[in-house]
Amino acid sequence: MTFDEAAFLLNQAAYYLDDHAQYEQAEPLYERALAIQEEVLGPKHPDTALSLNNLAYLYREQGKYEEAEPLYKRALAIWEEVLGPKHPDTALSLNNLAAFYDDQGKYEQAEPLYERALVICEEVLGPKHPDTAGSLNNLAYLYDTQGKYEQAEPLYQRALAIIEEALGPNHPKTIVVRQNYEDLLQKLQRGK
Repeated sequence: MTFDEAAFLLNQAAYYLDDHAQYEQAEPLYERALAIQEEVLGPKHPDTALSLNNLAYLYREQGKYEEAEPLYKRALAIWEEVLGPKHPDTALSLNNLAAFYDDQGKYEQAEPLYERALVICEEVLGPKHPDTAGSLNNLAYLYDTQGKYEQAEPLYQRALAIIEEALGPNHPKTIVVRQNYEDLLQKLQRGK
């Protein structure tokens, strides 16, 4: 087994533990995977960025925002430098950093990141790609959270149309977008 394969397996095991809220067990595995990738692949490799992102997400889930933020920023910097500012992985990283700020109510920091991710998805993946729908949903949710319902509504509508066409009406991602949109419609009805 190569070091790269070992790092991959460590990441996979850590992801499983993280997904089952076993954060204390996941953290050393993510950290070890990151250390291997930095040593073997280098500090600016896309796989290193992925490990940084995974560890940042683990910290975010635990509310360890001070530990998470520099990791998210470093992952984004790597993807931008190595893959380019218009790569889908860069868009994913922008969405992750935006969600990190969104979780903390730092909407002014989140909004331009969500917007930039959406532009990348539309330009690179196309206006009818599921990831574009995901970016639309994220930005709509940000507006929704702030009570900017008129800004959120057309984004939810577009996201739902794209994702239903791409993945079907019963896909879990479609259900999430539909539920977000229906929740918004209820808020709009109450406001009338």
